[in-house]
Amino acid sequence: MSTTYVEGGGQEPAEVLAAAEAANDAPPTKRSLRDKLFYGLGSVAFGVKDNGFTVLLMIFYNQALGVSAAAVGVAIMVALIVDAVCDPLIGNWSDNFRSRLGRRHPFMYAAALPIAVSYFFLWNPPGWLTVDDLFWYLMLLSIFIRLCISLYEIPSAALVVDLAQDYDDRTSLLSYRYFFGWVGGLTISVLGFSVFLRPSAEYPTGTLNLDGYSLYGLTASLMMFAAIIASSLGTQRLVAQFPAVPERQPFVFARSAREIWGTLVNRPFLTVAGATLFSFAASGIATACLTYFRIFFWELTGDQISLLLVGNFAAVFVALFAAPRIAAALGKKRAAVTLWIGIILASPAMYWSRLLGLLPPNGSELLYWILFTSSFVNTLMAVCIGVVGSSLLADVVEHTAARTGRHAAGLIFSANAFMLKATSGIGAFGAGMILAYVEFPEGAKVGQVSQDVLIKLGWTEPAVIMGLQIAALGLILGYPITRAIHEANLRKLAANS
Repeated sequence: MSTTYVEGGGQEPAEVLAAAEAANDAPPTKRSLRDKLFYGLGSVAFGVKDNGFTVLLMIFYNQALGVSAAAVGVAIMVALIVDAVCDPLIGNWSDNFRSRLGRRHPFMYAAALPIAVSYFFLWNPPGWLTVDDLFWYLMLLSIFIRLCISLYEIPSAALVVDLAQDYDDRTSLLSYRYFFGWVGGLTISVLGFSVFLRPSAEYPTGTLNLDGYSLYGLTASLMMFAAIIASSLGTQRLVAQFPAVPERQPFVFARSAREIWGTLVNRPFLTVAGATLFSFAASGIATACLTYFRIFFWELTGDQISLLLVGNFAAVFVALFAAPRIAAALGKKRAAVTLWIGIILASPAMYWSRLLGLLPPNGSELLYWILFTSSFVNTLMAVCIGVVGSSLLADVVEHTAARTGRHAAGLIFSANAFMLKATSGIGAFGAGMILAYVEFPEGAKVGQVSQDVLIKLGWTEPAVIMGLQIAALGLILGYPITRAIHEANLRKLAANS
């Protein structure tokens, strides 16, 4: 079979490209606003969980409960390693599952209550546990919570492949998913800093308030349960509209292992998955360290932090409309490259500018609004990268199916779920190692952390983030699927069905 090189570095059959040029597209199925809202709503649960794991879990177990930062990072990292094994199995299971509710929804319903209950207990550990006991408590609960999240998030996210096959409409659907994920995370974060963890006479440093964390955990659990049930019920009626799937096959581990290996070991998947992993790891480390920076480096109050988060809400809302338009205008790969270059340049700018004496002093109004603008821009780019990256990954489903005959959306999106959870897993581990390296004190109070520690933190963390994002950019440059190739894959699958 003759081959030809195409834009993006991929090597594709000439016949596939000829089909893309010769045939007219069938009218794409555009999803209603209602469908997009219910599909996106489910990611509130992941957003709430992930925000807790990245923003407050480290500071809760480290500063409030006295577990070392390195131990917290190790506990969460162990849970991530378990995910690496279990997530592909859950994805493959949901791909091959059949029921009158569809192949995805039974998993979604089953996960709701275990997620809510276990997440509540994560923030309400028994008072009689020792510091050593808390390490095991955190690790085991983190493993269980992550497995339950996988049971929901992987099938739920994989619905996008059946909901939309159009190159651009798929990005629009995923923008709603990221929008709700960020809104869920930001909402619980604002409530955390402005309501539950406000400084008081008893707790001048609000992030040491154990009662506040208890209420935080209860509120987060209720939000997660409500979002999962609402999204599952709201998308249930769409199952009847989905394309027919092959008959269910009995589970055979060896065959499943071969399917997983054959599906995941290919260039398009490895480039986008690797880039996403590096980028989300960077995001996780940055987010886990962000509370330390805001409280101790910039010396912001709880109300000031909450206002920054309101600005992030605005950034997420802008990204909801901006990400699909940027991807449509530039093409998904070019959009991803542009956004990654932007975030590489922006991520260390504020910290290094402060250390070089280029910013106003802490406490000044001008500095605060500079921080506000920087937070808005970084959040906007981060959300857009997430949306475009997930859309690139979704296109791998048809690319793989056209070559293997297997429709493995659940399996491929298990990788996406793993990458998302790497945000908190690698993030907490990396942040714990960085905090241990700079010798950040436990039980620290504002104004009492030495300048040497803060300076070391200000140089080290941004350098790590920048290196990870550069690695992500290098990988995404090798992504081969273009609009023409995606549309040709759809036609090939339609012809073979």
